[in-house]
Amino acid sequence: MKNRKALLIIDMQKGSFTPKTPRYDTSGVVKRINELSDLCRKRNFPVFHIQHDGTGSGEFEKNAFDWEILDEIEVKPMDIMVDKYANDVFYQSNLQATLLEHGIDELIITGCATDFCVESTVQSALTKDYTIKIVADGHTTGERPNLSAKQVIDHYNWVWQNMIPTKGEIQVLSAEEIVEGCLSFEG
Repeated sequence: MKNRKALLIIDMQKGSFTPKTPRYDTSGVVKRINELSDLCRKRNFPVFHIQHDGTGSGEFEKNAFDWEILDEIEVKPMDIMVDKYANDVFYQSNLQATLLEHGIDELIITGCATDFCVESTVQSALTKDYTIKIVADGHTTGERPNLSAKQVIDHYNWVWQNMIPTKGEIQVLSAEEIVEGCLSFEG
């Protein structure tokens, strides 16, 4: 299959969205992720929920409260759940095998945290020759020591837009542009 798409929703977990770890535009990001996931399901594109599994670390222990996906994120029975064990979701997870099994060659990437797990996954997917669409307003992070969360998000959107792709391509588009472009037709 050519141009078979999948939506990756990275680490939208309760432990990443606490009063001690506020995230930029959480409600807007959640809304856009839910809209994209709904449209992907209607187009029969798989929706992957990536959950950091910190079993043994004391944080994000599998099945603990902080490991759970945010209540506001819509999860449907047909969605695919993937545990991850490092910033890069491809590292020692079943993601690559599952993508190959479904004939996926294009990834639409959203989630938390822009500068850690989203960034690592984008870099890894790029070296695996995927076509990548990063949802510019569909990822979030928190304030950093020298940069605001908005600055971090803007910076990485710029970095990704200017990367040299391998065999695939990489684009940074708003959720609206993705809906109008790559999800507005059967693919």
